[in-house]
Parts: sequence; structure tokens; C-alpha cells
Amino acid sequence: MIISTFGGLLFGYDTGVINGALPYMSAPDQLNLTPLHEGMVVSILLLGAATGSICGGRLSDMLGRRHNIICLAVLFFFAAIGCSMAPSFEVMLVTRFLLGLAVGGASVTVPTYLAEIAPMERRGRMVTQNEFMIVTGQFLAFVCNAIIAIVLAGDPYIWRYMLAICALPALVLFFGMLRLPESPRWLFMKGQLSDSLGVLKVIRTSKERAIAEFNEIQDMLQEQSIEHQITYRDLTTPWVRRIMLIGIGIAIFTQLTGVNSVMYYGTQILTKAGFSREGALIANTLNGLTSVCAVAFCFYLMTKLKRRTQMLAGFCGTTTALLLITLSSHFLSESPIFPFLILGLTILFLAFMQSCLGPMLWLVLSEIIPLRLRGLGYGICSFFVWMANFVVGLVFPVMLSSLGLDMTFCIFVVIGLVAIAFTKLFLPETKGRSLEEIESSFRHHGQCCAQAAVKTDDSH
Repeated sequence: MIISTFGGLLFGYDTGVINGALPYMSAPDQLNLTPLHEGMVVSILLLGAATGSICGGRLSDMLGRRHNIICLAVLFFFAAIGCSMAPSFEVMLVTRFLLGLAVGGASVTVPTYLAEIAPMERRGRMVTQNEFMIVTGQFLAFVCNAIIAIVLAGDPYIWRYMLAICALPALVLFFGMLRLPESPRWLFMKGQLSDSLGVLKVIRTSKERAIAEFNEIQDMLQEQSIEHQITYRDLTTPWVRRIMLIGIGIAIFTQLTGVNSVMYYGTQILTKAGFSREGALIANTLNGLTSVCAVAFCFYLMTKLKRRTQMLAGFCGTTTALLLITLSSHFLSESPIFPFLILGLTILFLAFMQSCLGPMLWLVLSEIIPLRLRGLGYGICSFFVWMANFVVGLVFPVMLSSLGLDMTFCIFVVIGLVAIAFTKLFLPETKGRSLEEIESSFRHHGQCCAQAAVKTDDSH
């Protein structure tokens, strides 16, 4: 299964590499980018990812999870090569958009594939393994950026080497996925019952367990047999609408914490705080290392905490770190320790983000969205992830230059407080429940509430 998570590695490298490549790319003798152009180069990938998340969800329903990942690997490869060879700002925008399509498609398809193929007790670990690969990709991008900047100091084409490296894991993903099975749930949904059971017998520990899971999938789909395939019109159904509003809400709030201001513009933030350009590139690798360690720690936290509790802890921790960045930027910006203070606080922020929020977003989405809705619903939620991401990527350089560090991060603090309230009020618990049990609870939520109201009225 580790091969399928190379989609996450590509996701991470492609979104993180721009952090170090952008200052070199912007040079007058290269693409000569203005601050607005920089924001466009960063955010166009995110706009492509938003589009790719919608298309990727539908394509994974049509082609299968496995086949869709194989197609994405091809797109990753050629788009990465195109970015590294872009002769102009306009060509860079086109190739970055294509790369974004692959990133968005991977963000939908890979967690869905992992959730559908994993046994219940390992589902959380396997889905968050994808998040681990995402932050590993970002860390590798930061490390490669720093190494290339040091080894090839003075070479005007440094940024091209940084962008080209991503073609290599795309090849690993392509050839590796050729050897993996299709999702048994997708096969069942397409009427390929014998193939579905055959895959379950291969990937489960015993024949009896495979048959029991096969029967559980069959029972859930038989309950839905009189219903047609969900379309956009069906999103108005109360239980479906509730799922989508919760999914969209956590999708937006996890991005509006400002995490990607650090992942995309970490070098610029540290430079503005007082580091040299090379010093900022090296210091930024600590942000990447923190993310990797935090996601690894997330595996432990998942065994101890409930999903909802873990996400609440994440929003509380990130909001606190952002508040400290705001206060430090306002009151201590002239202090000689200010650059190191900002570095330490971004590390604290990422520690909470990646141990409690980043992995949990994709895990919770993969758990609350039911099988028949998964391609469409996951795609819609991922669309909002990337659109929120797009907004942050586009406006952050402008906010940073016009408002400064303090007011920019103060805005993220306010958003964080709203996110805490939303999570506490609306996010259900999913840990320790099968995907079919979670779906059933959503389907009968309104009925339970109505029955409770009737009982209350009767008691009066």
C-alpha cells in the first residue's frame, strides 16, 4: 500500500518546492516576476487542484480508484517536466495549472482508495499514512531546495532543478500501481462481485473475515438498491446535506488556519523576520522536519484520542501559536531574537497542525462520506479545500506586504476561533465505527432527533 501514497509524496513535493524556487524564479534574468505574479504562480496550482478534485472524484467513480491514480502519475510526470522547462511566466502558469490538476486528483483518489481497501482497525493509520507522505514530500522539497541553493550557488537555473526532481516519484507511482489491486468496494459498486470478494480474500487476514466484510458491503448497498445514483440534485437530501456541510466546513477551516502561508511562503516569512535568503532556506527545513515528526506522532495520538477531540486540540493549538506570532510581531519585531522567535512559533504551529489537523481532515472526510456519495462528495469537499488554499496562496503576499506579519496572522487567529466553535458544535465522532455504521447514523439522524422531540413533548 505504500506505493499508492506516492501520490501524497508528489502532492507534498509539488506544493512545497515553490517555497524555495520562487525567489530564484522571480529574478530579473529569469521569469522576472512581480509580487502579484508570484502569488499567481503559487495559487494557479491550487486553482488547478480545486478543478482536479472535482474531476478526480468523478473519474475515480468511472475508471476505478487504481486506474485513476495511474493516470494521475502520468500527468504528474509531464507537468513536472513542463514546469522545470517553462520559458516564460505564461507557460509556467499553464504547466502549474496542469500540475494542480494532478495534485487535486490525488488528494481525492488516494485517501479514498486507502479508506476502501484498509481493514477497519487500520483505516485511520493507512489514510493518515498518505498525510505522512504529503509532509515528507514537503520536507524533501525544502531539503532539496536548501542543498541545491548551496551546491549550485550562483547558477541562474537553480529553480529549474528544484522543479524537475518531482518527475522521479511520479515514475515510482506509475509502475507501483500497476501491481496493486482495485478497491473491493468500487468493484462491488460496479457489479463485479466475484472480483470484489477475490480482492478481499487477498488483502484480509482470513477468508472468513473477507466474507463477513463482503456481506456487510452487500447489506449496505441492498439498503440503497431502490435509490438511484447520487447526483448534484440529491445534495439537497437532509442527511446528505448535513454530511456535505460538515465536510465543507472542516475542509475550509483547516486551510484557513494559515498553514499554507507557512508551507508556500515560509522562506519569505523568515526573510521578512530577519533571516538572509540562504539562512531562511536552511531554517525552513526545520518546518518540514517538524511536519514529518508531527504526522508520525499523529499515529500515536489516534490510538489515544477520539477524532473530534484531536481536531479540537489542533485548532486550539494552532490558534494559540498564531496569536503568539501576532503579539511577537507587534511588540518584539526590533528584538535580535525576533527571527528565531518567529521560527520557533511556526514550528509550534506546524506541530499542532500536522499532528492533529492535517491528517485528520482527510481521514474524517473519508469516513463521513458514504460509499455511494464518495466520488462526488469527496470531490466537492476537496474542491473547497483547494479553493480556500487558493485564496490564502493568492492574497497572502499582498497581505504580508501591506498589513505586516502582525495583522496578517491576527486575521488567521479570528478564523481559528470560529473553527473551534464549528468543530465543537457540528463534527460527529467516527472512531471505532465501520464506514457502513457511520453512514447509517447520518441517515437516521433526523429520525432520531424527531423521535427525541416527540418524547420530550409527550413528557410535558
